[in-house]
Amino acid sequence: MMIGLVGSYGSPAQMVRLAHEAEQHGWDGFFTWDGVSLADEGFDTVACYDPFSILAAVASVTQRITLGALVFAAPRHRPWELAQRALTVDHLSGGRLVLPVGVGVPTERAVTSVHGQPSARRDRAGLLDDVLAWLERSWSGEEFSFEGTHLSTGPFRFPQRPVHGRIPVWPVAVWDADRPPLKSLDRALRWDGVVAQVRGDSPEDAEAGPEAIAGLVAWAAAHRDPAAGPWQVVVQGRLSADDGQAAEQLAAAADAGATWWVESWWDPRTVTPEHLLRVARRRLPRP
Repeated sequence: MMIGLVGSYGSPAQMVRLAHEAEQHGWDGFFTWDGVSLADEGFDTVACYDPFSILAAVASVTQRITLGALVFAAPRHRPWELAQRALTVDHLSGGRLVLPVGVGVPTERAVTSVHGQPSARRDRAGLLDDVLAWLERSWSGEEFSFEGTHLSTGPFRFPQRPVHGRIPVWPVAVWDADRPPLKSLDRALRWDGVVAQVRGDSPEDAEAGPEAIAGLVAWAAAHRDPAAGPWQVVVQGRLSADDGQAAEQLAAAADAGATWWVESWWDPRTVTPEHLLRVARRRLPRP
């Protein structure tokens, strides 16, 4: 199983240093996050930086680790600008970019304070599908026009394709064995992986444990064509400071079917750049 780290808080320079330290200490991935102006208490004083600028800088000081964000709020981006930024980081990094994507935080002011920006979850989900379809068309290298449910454009052409022909896309999907949200699950099946969550009011509450992961993986195995290629299952959490317990956490996630563990520290009251740097420098307790 691969192990990544989210650079949740800090200046751009601190995030770049964090990513470099993570690679030097054996981590497999570095992720930033995608926000503009957050309204939630505690988060409303957190500085938000452009994720692609951060990742471009990180690409220049790393050689191996996977790069991305948890998660890109794709419906908020103009798809042609998103395609250009993603292509730039993809080539700077030699093809190490991945695109975890979701509908975005509903209380973000880039949604609630912008006239005409879709705010209903259904509309943002529909726009997410259009943006992803547009991105995929842009990777063909051919001229294309697009007509979706929420988005239509005339001709575009991106003559330079991604390094590996396409950029992996990992949509967020919620697992609920009693009430599975089939639209988000089906979206994840169509792409290259899933950022797994459960229903919850906070990032920590929404973390999927081994039981939920096992249920999601079993459902996906029954509904996804095995010939479709590799499918990543991404979970978030915080490893115990005790190496033995941390190894057990990783083993439990891997046994349930997770392929990525992403170390995610989100509480703005307690998490500092210095804490994240200590996390990046720990010896990884590989199971």
